[in-house]
Amino acid sequence: MPIHHAIWRVGEQPAPLVSSRLASEQQLEDMIVRDTRILSSEWMLIGRQEVTSHGGRVDLLAIAPDASLVLIELKRDRTPREIIAQALDYASWVEQLTPDRVAQIFQRFSGGKSLDLAFQERFGIELDEETLNQSHQIIIVAAELDPSTERIIGYLNARDIAINVVFFQVFEHGTDKLLSRAWLIDPGETQANVASNTTAKGDKEPWNGEFYVSFGDAASRSWEDARRFGFISAGGGSWYSQTLKLLSPGDRVWVKIPKRGYVGVGTVLESVQPVKDFKVQTENGEQPALLALKYADRYRLTADDPERAEYFVRVKWLDTVPESAAINEVGLFGNQNTVCQPTTPKWRHTVERLKVAFLKWSA
Repeated sequence: MPIHHAIWRVGEQPAPLVSSRLASEQQLEDMIVRDTRILSSEWMLIGRQEVTSHGGRVDLLAIAPDASLVLIELKRDRTPREIIAQALDYASWVEQLTPDRVAQIFQRFSGGKSLDLAFQERFGIELDEETLNQSHQIIIVAAELDPSTERIIGYLNARDIAINVVFFQVFEHGTDKLLSRAWLIDPGETQANVASNTTAKGDKEPWNGEFYVSFGDAASRSWEDARRFGFISAGGGSWYSQTLKLLSPGDRVWVKIPKRGYVGVGTVLESVQPVKDFKVQTENGEQPALLALKYADRYRLTADDPERAEYFVRVKWLDTVPESAAINEVGLFGNQNTVCQPTTPKWRHTVERLKVAFLKWSA
């Protein structure tokens, strides 16, 4: 059913705020350009009103930390059928964008800045041209949401097309106007959908059932802890932690430390847990992760924040090496998503090579 929500003033006599409207959806677009956090704190805008090769104009274009692209379309006065058809048409154009075209789009948007430098400044990692635009998602921004839109979006998502709707509503509070936001689908689920479909263009084959895991950020994550206590983890934002939900008990994971190489293979024992619930077995018995891990002090700072907390998946290691002995060869698969299901021949080659390096992979 369509999304409807309200804001109530707290007090002895609760009272709902009066719903209102923005002067135009152009005003909402301007607000998003000034502060992208209105949509997501984990995206960087790279284009606005970009003309496609089909003659249309993409309202907004953003990039995510894994270098996937985010196509953002405002509903304006178009019907659900029109806006979704147009967004899919624009997505067919986005899919074909090469790294140099993406860089040119950003230069026009930013007044000549370098996409590489802006990406590194925004996300703290280097932009890998090989992973740029391997996948994308579609976001429709709507002032109103109707049953037809919901049915169409649900149908497309069930068929692995990463598309979502963010619904905004305006309320009056005195002389001020307040903007509220609601997602039709958990944006983490949409991101997981993107991750599960990441592959090089025109170079796809059936997924082999084995997962790639990026165990990143050595400043807040210890591989020696992960080896010793049996886990993988991610946090600092829902974009990084949500793809851990792709993992289920029994899944095989191949783990890579970015810029270092592959360090282990294991079998998932338990589904994802937040840090405040996760426990590890130490020499002194079972202890909370918030006490036993190297970066426990840092994890405690965000443990009560569902968006920024660290999340853990318990793993039985089959074979591992220390970070100093990581396996790193030319041609091995890499990706910025914490977890993904690669469907590229490069992943098949990677797993074949790793099974030679990690001889106990099937133990």
